[in-house]
Amino acid sequence: RGIGKAIFESLDQEMITVVGQSTSGEDGLIAAGFSQAGAASALWQQALDRLDGRINVLINNAGLFEPNPIAADDWLESWNRTMTINLTASAELCRLAVLHFQQRHQPGRIVNIASRAAYRGDSPDHWHYAASKAGMVAMTKTIARAYAKDEILAFAICPGFTMTGMAEDYLASRGGDKLLADIPLGRVAQPEEIASIARYCALDAPPSMTGAILDANG
Repeated sequence: RGIGKAIFESLDQEMITVVGQSTSGEDGLIAAGFSQAGAASALWQQALDRLDGRINVLINNAGLFEPNPIAADDWLESWNRTMTINLTASAELCRLAVLHFQQRHQPGRIVNIASRAAYRGDSPDHWHYAASKAGMVAMTKTIARAYAKDEILAFAICPGFTMTGMAEDYLASRGGDKLLADIPLGRVAQPEEIASIARYCALDAPPSMTGAILDANG
């Protein structure tokens, strides 16, 4: 849904075979719930099977954005769940991708969808979300530095508010007009805008751009 669906559709074209993931696995996607141990590696193997053993690009977009008030009794549980889905699963998939590219002696690309929260923080109820996205940015830069010699490129995209169901609920809960006033463009991003950046990174961005963190926040 949202950004993930837009990215999938932007890549679903002649000469490209794209495999997607969702929690439910409907519409031909691979079912994977990243809160479950082993889900990332199982997804990777199923994707390899569908792609005849060769993957060229990994795009990590799955994410969780749930409030976690600091006085909540289950604060640590909520923190760990967000970290598992937003960061650890992405790290597992990045690791598998790097190993795959290296073992096949082939170039490869990784595109991680982070957030503006990675460097400007988020609301008092979203420490975990901001921390997970900051971790994703740092991981992306580390991968870019470590494996450029192997022609493995890594990019991260940091959207601001994007018109998805998740963002709509958040805007409504925090006073949409006030938040929009803080965006010089005067509106939130559309999923298709983020998808166009992801597609560029996946297919066309020059190798010297590896490690780039691309803002899309208006």
